[in-house]
Amino acid sequence: MTEARKTLIHAAQHPEEADVVIQNGMIVDVFSLETYVADVAVKDGMIIGVGAYPEGKTVVDATGKYVLPGFIDGHIHIESTMVTPSEFSRALIKHGVTTVVTDPHEIANVAGKTGMDYMLEDAEGTDIDILMKLPSCVPATPFEQNGATLTAADLRPYLRHDKVIGLAEVMDFPSVLNADDGMLAKIQMTTEAGLTVDGHAAGLPDTALNVYSLAGIRNDHEAVTAQEAEARVRRGIHVLVREGSAAKDLLAILPAIHERNSTRFSFCTDDKHLDELAAEGTVNYAASLAIENGLDPLIAIQMATLNNAVCHGLQSKGAVAPGYEADLLLVDNLRLLQPEMIMKSGRIIDVSHTGRERAIVPESVKSSINMAQVTKESLQIPLKEGQKAMMIGVVPGRIITNKIAADVTVENGFFVPDVERDQLKMVVCERHHATGSIGVGIVNGLGLKRGAIASTVAHDSHNLVVAGTNDEDMLTAIEAAQAMQGGLVIVADGRILASVPLRVGGIMSEKPYEDVIDELHHLHEQLAFVAEESHNIFMILSFLCLPVIPSLKLTDKGLFDVDSFRHIEVGVPE
Repeated sequence: MTEARKTLIHAAQHPEEADVVIQNGMIVDVFSLETYVADVAVKDGMIIGVGAYPEGKTVVDATGKYVLPGFIDGHIHIESTMVTPSEFSRALIKHGVTTVVTDPHEIANVAGKTGMDYMLEDAEGTDIDILMKLPSCVPATPFEQNGATLTAADLRPYLRHDKVIGLAEVMDFPSVLNADDGMLAKIQMTTEAGLTVDGHAAGLPDTALNVYSLAGIRNDHEAVTAQEAEARVRRGIHVLVREGSAAKDLLAILPAIHERNSTRFSFCTDDKHLDELAAEGTVNYAASLAIENGLDPLIAIQMATLNNAVCHGLQSKGAVAPGYEADLLLVDNLRLLQPEMIMKSGRIIDVSHTGRERAIVPESVKSSINMAQVTKESLQIPLKEGQKAMMIGVVPGRIITNKIAADVTVENGFFVPDVERDQLKMVVCERHHATGSIGVGIVNGLGLKRGAIASTVAHDSHNLVVAGTNDEDMLTAIEAAQAMQGGLVIVADGRILASVPLRVGGIMSEKPYEDVIDELHHLHEQLAFVAEESHNIFMILSFLCLPVIPSLKLTDKGLFDVDSFRHIEVGVPE
């Protein structure tokens, strides 16, 4: 390290030794929120100077262009794109996102350390820096069954990995509030290593935010209103403003952001469907959307670069300045932020020729569906005639849900789906250990008009979830998902209309991202025949299983009331 630094110090004083010089560009200064004209000199992947550099081995004329840092996504789950890390990198690099902070708790909940090791291996050598926060909650809660358990002892060795930068979202808030020894051990080992801990304070009151900050959790991506964002900032909690596919919080939070507090905000994605990600990008899209809705472009760029670097302790990322990594973009418009040139670690990226040989997926990860037989009898929801039912209410554009007590159709003592009232049957089947555990419930607002849809992407335990208008199509969908070792399925009138195989843990595809996009497009086309509002219905369904997001969810053990943190009956007591 000392010799490398000596080389850079020498080169900074001998401009002719620069590998690349970007000349005459308008530098976007994310420290002072201003722009100025200067050259940028790069050597060995680092910025060695900003000023006047008349020569270099390679010269890039940036006259009339803006030079800004590569974008950093502050929190994203690669698994939710349904492709592997190497393919994720290929899909995203063209948008100028050069670093992502990831949480592999999706694959960890399926395959534990084997899944994490695969993600780290497949991320090696990609064009994007894929950095990992260790999954803090595997399982997410004790109220469902998943595929693995990770303790502090399991996670501690990973803290020495050069791509591991902290502990990921602490979703099990009761463990934090109750000072659970196991959770506190994970937090303490991370902070003692000088790394950061991410929060997940969905729907928590201010008193609980006090405890989160006290515990050493200093960022959160679950604010969904300006008021919630302000409450976090006032408690020293950095707000990651989320704009993904299912959760779109940016416009609601935007009024809370101004020049005096902007350094306490940054952008993240959390979860985004592959076709949207490939077309739009992630935090680059969020920054452009914020600018379009009135945010100062320089603040938006700061939030998509330096602020994320500071939040996660990435000391050499996020700015156009000496000693920072040469992750740089050239754009001609600070409102659209479309890169004309992308430099990663001092290398100009040819986005038409990206990618590398993919890591081999372990066989155990490719054979992750281990289910007991599901019968029509196991799908039934017993109710009395005239009895109200508690159902999950979908909230458009949000991953929170409503609790709805309503009249439903009952025949022969069992619930019958009602398409006209948009009251559908939903079932979660344990699929890791063949326990036969099955949770049944009712969902309102999903918009399915016929048939059934099934998925093994079901946050965070990733059991098999199915929703439908009739039992026969639901059973067919379950069997189809089992047969292909996981994925997404649409069934109507006993016939499989479309499917997307996801053999990597039942949540990712082995195929190139372009092929997966084609499969997803076909899936969406077929959804139009069975659903009224189809585009994100699978992502919505996947979050209806997550028992740490208010207010009502379904696990393989039954209907779960997140507010009281306990399972409840579907039938409302008379």
